[in-house]
Amino acid sequence: MSHPLLRPTLSDAGRDPTHAVTVVNEFGESVEASIPGELPLTVHLEDQEIVTLMTLGTRPEELALGYVRNQRLVDSIEDIESVAVDWDSHSVTVSTRANRALKDWREKLFKRIVTSGCGQGTIFASTLEELDNTRLVQPRLKQSEIYQLIRAISQHNAVYRAAGAVHGCALCRGEEMLIHVEDVGRHNAADAISGHMWLENLAGDDKIFYTTGRLTSEMVMKAAFMGIPVLLSRSGLTQMGLDLARQVGMTLIARAKGNHFNVYNGAENIDFDAKPPVRKSPAPTKGERDL
Repeated sequence: MSHPLLRPTLSDAGRDPTHAVTVVNEFGESVEASIPGELPLTVHLEDQEIVTLMTLGTRPEELALGYVRNQRLVDSIEDIESVAVDWDSHSVTVSTRANRALKDWREKLFKRIVTSGCGQGTIFASTLEELDNTRLVQPRLKQSEIYQLIRAISQHNAVYRAAGAVHGCALCRGEEMLIHVEDVGRHNAADAISGHMWLENLAGDDKIFYTTGRLTSEMVMKAAFMGIPVLLSRSGLTQMGLDLARQVGMTLIARAKGNHFNVYNGAENIDFDAKPPVRKSPAPTKGERDL
């Protein structure tokens, strides 16, 4: 994929995701352990404060870009001149070219919705309304490919294995994982991936989005605005998440672990090419053996 003609200038302020601490285990012994970081990061668009996100801080520039993109605050990556993170003030400033910033920002900020995302997410009511004009392409998937993708992604949760307390998201194409991001909240990880896609001019229509977290309306909305037609989770989903997936034509797969998953929308887009396991008949009871 070619890059946009005008690419913003980015700071390089990623932080280490984990920190070493001394804890006392169940035997009263002092041992070393790791815990994930959690930092406030206030997003500014020009001189307007938009939101404060709680984040690991590993990809703050892409996180800010993805948030601005998924909230539909800026139309094009080419409108953005720079993204500068300052951890001294725990802030990131997104500057636009020719001061082309928030679209109708006064109305948008007034109608803000706090969502149930871990670490708390936010959306704007007007952003939700934009889903009315969103329709996704219909993909073709194989059951066997979903199995292989689940196994591949399970090897890339380094922060979770070391410290726990984080969610992971991944952008995939077929069985290939293109980028994996872990953060305090799944919505932050999703926004960071969205920012990466924006920077790299990656289309979403041939991609699969994976998350360890539940599929709420917010997650469906973010994937839809990235143009991704398939959302896959090892967790469950909410009724509103399902309703929005049906509205935009998204294939929604949840409870995906090992060789199990449930398709809540878009089953017609999946080729069920793997044979079901052979189910052993239960052993006869004593009464049945005596017959």
